[in-house]
Amino acid sequence: MWDTAADSVLTVRTSVRLLHVDVPEVTACTVGGARRIDERFARLARWLEQRPDLPVTGFFAEYLLPKLGTGRAGTLHVEQGRAAAAFAHATAAARLPRPDGTERPLFLRTAGTPFDHRGRLWAYVAPYYSAAERRGMTRAQRSTFNLDMVRAGWAVPFLVYPNLPATPDLAVLLEDTAGARAAGRGIWADPPTLLPFEYRAVERLCTIAESIATGAPPPDPAAWQLLYCADMRTRVLHGPFDYVEVPLLDRLWLWPADVPEALGRLKLTFSPRLLDTH
Repeated sequence: MWDTAADSVLTVRTSVRLLHVDVPEVTACTVGGARRIDERFARLARWLEQRPDLPVTGFFAEYLLPKLGTGRAGTLHVEQGRAAAAFAHATAAARLPRPDGTERPLFLRTAGTPFDHRGRLWAYVAPYYSAAERRGMTRAQRSTFNLDMVRAGWAVPFLVYPNLPATPDLAVLLEDTAGARAAGRGIWADPPTLLPFEYRAVERLCTIAESIATGAPPPDPAAWQLLYCADMRTRVLHGPFDYVEVPLLDRLWLWPADVPEALGRLKLTFSPRLLDTH
């Protein structure tokens, strides 16, 4: 057990990933970096049309092409990522100060599986309000930063089994997403944008495609698109390339290792196309 003196000086710092949401990527970092990604993605679009040896189904290639063919898929993500970060900072600056000028601590609620595969803490994050304050506030006034991002259109739902939100929380998340999408807020102002998880997947696909095109030994072709997708309404499980058949608000993502448990626990059935591959 820590003694009082030692306990008072201990500080824990960790990266936090907002639970159940996904935000635009800024891995390009600079304008020049974004333009290089634009070029990579545009080249991949040409290869998808010309090369049958890429590890992509024709159906999925048709879905990706309009998003990659804009010539600014990388730049768009950097712009959106910076705008999302600016919104997050502004929201924190507006919501964390108390009326007396002091700053509220953060409230964190972690997922059942608290860390993602990169060691980041998965959590709901919000300003901490006292019980007396909460009694005088609406649900929207005491919402998490996670929902603030969704409501403004700077985040999309990203539900990964087995970390499922409670039913009331799920309903609010999906309702706020639908509202932002209908209003064209944030990323929804640009229909051709790659969703954040799509952007990361396409980056991996680019690496594989470039290896194939140059004749170098490619990485595992199956490694670029790993997650399965279940339709929460129909309880049908789709393969990694077929998530586009599931409406955005009904998607539940599963790592391959979690599929056997989820099949029984959630009473999932296989999609016809997924059965054809077994």
